[in-house]
Amino acid sequence: MLADIAFHPQLEENLKSSELLSATEVQQQAIPLALEGADLLISSPTGSGKTAAYLIPVIQELSAGKSPTRQPKAIVLVPVRELAEQIASFFDKLAAGLDLNAVAIVGGEDFKKQEKQLARADLVVATPGRLIPHLENRSIELDSLDLLVLDEADRILETGFKEALDQILTLCPEARQTLLVSATLPTSVRKLAERILQEPEWVRVGQKREVEANIEQRIILSDDQTLKDKQLCWLLENESYDKAVVFCNSKTEARRLDGFIRYHKFKAALLHGDVQQKGRFATIEGFRKGTTKILVTTDLAARGLDIEGVDLVINTEIPRKGDLYIHRIGRTGRGGASGKAVSLISPAEWNLMSSIERYLKTRFRKSEISGLIANYKGPKKVKASGKAAGSKKKTVKKKTAKTKAVKKKK
Repeated sequence: MLADIAFHPQLEENLKSSELLSATEVQQQAIPLALEGADLLISSPTGSGKTAAYLIPVIQELSAGKSPTRQPKAIVLVPVRELAEQIASFFDKLAAGLDLNAVAIVGGEDFKKQEKQLARADLVVATPGRLIPHLENRSIELDSLDLLVLDEADRILETGFKEALDQILTLCPEARQTLLVSATLPTSVRKLAERILQEPEWVRVGQKREVEANIEQRIILSDDQTLKDKQLCWLLENESYDKAVVFCNSKTEARRLDGFIRYHKFKAALLHGDVQQKGRFATIEGFRKGTTKILVTTDLAARGLDIEGVDLVINTEIPRKGDLYIHRIGRTGRGGASGKAVSLISPAEWNLMSSIERYLKTRFRKSEISGLIANYKGPKKVKASGKAAGSKKKTVKKKTAKTKAVKKKK
């Protein structure tokens, strides 16, 4: 993978069998620095290979010898369960034949079972909220910890884990290596980096507002929800794809659309925050294996989840932020493959769409579906920003009799 690094022979073989024959830009920069023991702040776009950029050094280091205390030498903290399971699975694939164990510690699983798993874990991938009870129970101790990774660091802070994270950091040895990994670098992540990283190297690839050039982006205007539903069915019926992800802004809308799609005989799966853990795992595995071709979801699946073969993303509702749009459509076009992203835009969503265009410094290509063309063609007048020009006139308050009387007295 990197010609000048002597990887463990088994790891080298696993990289070849996983078809990771050439390093991505972020991997080229991060792996040598991580192997030198440097603290890193890694920022690169979705789908650029950040997970392998830290897992490969972790496996290389763990292959040198297990912890004598049978406590984990490496921990990866993540914001959501699905990402933890995905990373642990990827670790198992890259570490095959090396007698190394990774365990995902997430909520919704049997606590006692997790205790037993922790007793033989070399790598722990956990959500902060679930790791805390195990630390309090002494199921896990951090005395032997050599490496701490915060993956999707921006989301960890966004999802209310700051207090739990601070508690975990106080229990970690000061003499450790720390990697902060994030697709975006908001002020909160920068401040965290200043606080917990020691003389860090900064690996920054691409800009946070970039969309992969191999993703075809377009919009379809719509009048209302009824027309959107018909347009969605047409896209699922007529677009060519192996796997499609349909995004909504709320759990309520995701449930409604899932039922609607199933009613129209499409085989779909539903994923959102209220789905139980076992159901989530079965849904993701079924979608990953191709048992179901369509995943209806909220922004729960917009970041971190890496599923091969997704070549179509449909936004039935435009996301509320430019970053979310980037993460959503980043589910396709991964690893250099081509992908398509289609957003259905109602009149009420025009300004939000325009804001995302400005954020990305682009203009979305409009397309139409024969027989399902909206009467809405966009605003009659637009500002220089692309937003609809308001039609409201400034109103001048009329002087009341009371006001006039007061003036006369003066």
